[in-house]
Parts: sequence; C-alpha cells; structure tokens
Amino acid sequence: MLGIGGSLRDGSQSERALRIALDSAAELGVETELIPGPELVLPFYDTGERDDRARRLIESIRRADGLIVVSPGYHGALSGLVKNALDYVEDLREDTRPYLDGRPVGLAAVAFGWQAAVTTLDQLRTITHALRGWPTPLGGSINSAETKFDESGGASDDKSVRTLRLIGRQVAEFTLSR
Repeated sequence: MLGIGGSLRDGSQSERALRIALDSAAELGVETELIPGPELVLPFYDTGERDDRARRLIESIRRADGLIVVSPGYHGALSGLVKNALDYVEDLREDTRPYLDGRPVGLAAVAFGWQAAVTTLDQLRTITHALRGWPTPLGGSINSAETKFDESGGASDDKSVRTLRLIGRQVAEFTLSR
C-alpha cells in the first residue's frame, strides 16, 4: 500500500495524519510505502521525460494494491503538490490495470477550518473516481484549528486518530480480501 501526501514541511500535520493511516494498515500485515510531500516536488505534469522522483512515484503507484492520499487544504482546495502528483497517474493509462482501476483509495484532508477540509476531501474523492479508484466508505476531514498531530503518532483529538486508523484499515482489508 502506498501513502502519498503531506506538504513541503517535513512532519507537516497532513503528513502525520497520513502516517497514522498507514501505520493502521501495517498492523494488519500490509506492506506500506510512504512518499511524503518533500518527495513530491516534481516537474509540472506533462507528457515529456520523467525525472527520478517522477519515475519512483509512477512505479510505486503501479505496484500498489491500495493507496492512501492525504492533502492539506489550501484556500478550499487540495494542494498543488498533491494534485500534480495525482496527475502523474495518467502515465498508467496503457497498463493492464489502468489508472487506479479496482484499487481502494483512502482519502483525508487536513485544513485550518472545516470548509477547506470538507471541500478538499470532496475534490480528492472526485479525482479518485475520475482515475477509476474506489474511495473508501469513510473519508477524513480534519480541522487543524482544532486538532494537532504530534511526533509520536497521535493527535489532540481521539476522533481524528480513530478516523484515520479506520481509513487505513478499510484500504488494508479491501486489499487483503482480493
């Protein structure tokens, strides 16, 4: 299972949220891989050549049986960093398993305010559908004005942790049931 997300800041709130979801999946025996925000600094998507980071991202998505994507919400939308990374899924269009076809995708948004958190999650769901992925039944909208994630894998709000852990479990369980 592949986790994609975060911001350019190492250990950002959205990256910490992503780690909670991935750790939950790993507890069920699923192998996980993380590509955090600083590793998502890629050229703007086009159909040209790929650098090493873009090739790693594409190959990691290609191998993944499930994904978890967590984006910060900026001005009511997902970050350009995460959107650009998701645009690279286009490189899988000719695969036998095109795009995210048949794969579970857990989604969460972390934003300073409910409006941005909810609209960002909605956009992530829309993009996942467009890429033929299966969004998990539960998605996470986390208001970072109310919830703070810590370095030890927890957060100030137990409900946010439970939500993220359930998202990770849902992706893992769907992956393991195939």
